[in-house]
Amino acid sequence: MATRVQRAAVGAAVLGMVMVPLGAGAGNAWGGVPAVAVVAAPVQDDGEFAQLTPAVARQLDDAVRKVMTEAKVPGVMVNLSAPGKGEYVKAFGVADKASGAPMKTDMHMRIGSVTKTFTVTALLQLVDEGKVGLDDPIGKYIDGVPNGDRITLRQLAEMRSGLFNYSADPGFDKALFTDPDRVFTPQELLAYAFKHPVLFEPGAKFLYCNTNLILLGLVVEKESGQKLAAYVNEKVVKPAGLKNTLFPTGAEFPEPHAHGYTNQTLTGKVEDATNWNPSWGWAAGAMISTLDDLRSWAKTMATGTLLTPATQAQRLKVIDALPGAGYGLGIFDTHGWTGHNGSLPGYEAVSVYLPQAQATLAIVLNTDILAEGQEPSTLFAEAITKIVTPQNVYTLPAQNK
Repeated sequence: MATRVQRAAVGAAVLGMVMVPLGAGAGNAWGGVPAVAVVAAPVQDDGEFAQLTPAVARQLDDAVRKVMTEAKVPGVMVNLSAPGKGEYVKAFGVADKASGAPMKTDMHMRIGSVTKTFTVTALLQLVDEGKVGLDDPIGKYIDGVPNGDRITLRQLAEMRSGLFNYSADPGFDKALFTDPDRVFTPQELLAYAFKHPVLFEPGAKFLYCNTNLILLGLVVEKESGQKLAAYVNEKVVKPAGLKNTLFPTGAEFPEPHAHGYTNQTLTGKVEDATNWNPSWGWAAGAMISTLDDLRSWAKTMATGTLLTPATQAQRLKVIDALPGAGYGLGIFDTHGWTGHNGSLPGYEAVSVYLPQAQATLAIVLNTDILAEGQEPSTLFAEAITKIVTPQNVYTLPAQNK
């Protein structure tokens, strides 16, 4: 269970997991994945994109349904588009297994580690304002961080800090799954991480780690003078024009929303995690959004319209993190698709952009239960991109069991 919980979203599936625990569901980010040496990864960038004709739409329907059946996914939504190529927007399956209510494309969903892209955007806005520097040590802002005098904000955002992932701590696991309604403070989350020794020297390796984002969230609070939720909602969500995206302050979940199902439980049995308090994910995975907002956000984060060009260029400078995927400042690139995925108990999401085709792909689903070690969100994205962008297929490694 520990490995699941620390899924970061990027990792196992890798990049997006938030944890559910961040690590656990959180998406599978790269949370439960071993550290990998920093090397450069090849990326295919020709940007070809198929015309979304009725025939292609039928192929997509079949591909989505096949993944749903094989991965046992209750419900999923897809939004795929590119200028001049058309749009494919569709919901499949059920939003509530008990009532059989259908999934609908306007439903709110928990987005796990896609939250990281909002938190890092907030940090980079402060960089643009001259309030923080990417190469400042975290110890300049937050006391008590192991190696805090040497770990930089850039290394935290790049997942190269060497800090232990709090969502991989067995005590955290037990606390979360014993009482999913519990409110965790950022300081409590850091305490789970800091009782463990550092894993490697700052900058030496890549290791997806939710602890990094908790620290960056605290930096945003300290230097902005606002609570993180308030800052993100006011300075990131609103300027981005996102009408149905929210950094919650508790377990609130706007209607309509789908029920989410997870096996990240004390018994291993599937439970409804819809109303679990996402405070354990906070800056790494607590946010809520909709399919259309995630489509819009994919372009905003990939093109940097809320940042200066220089800062956006820093964000997109990726290091090779996993086979076929590079990681920048809170953002990944897999075969040309730029963005992030997310996973936490009950939900998964993908929000990515293909620059050459100006294409966006957003996927949300109401389970985080792995299929043969793979995040179901990755299976959907891979199946879809094989059809529309065969030279740019979204792929992330399966999670180690």
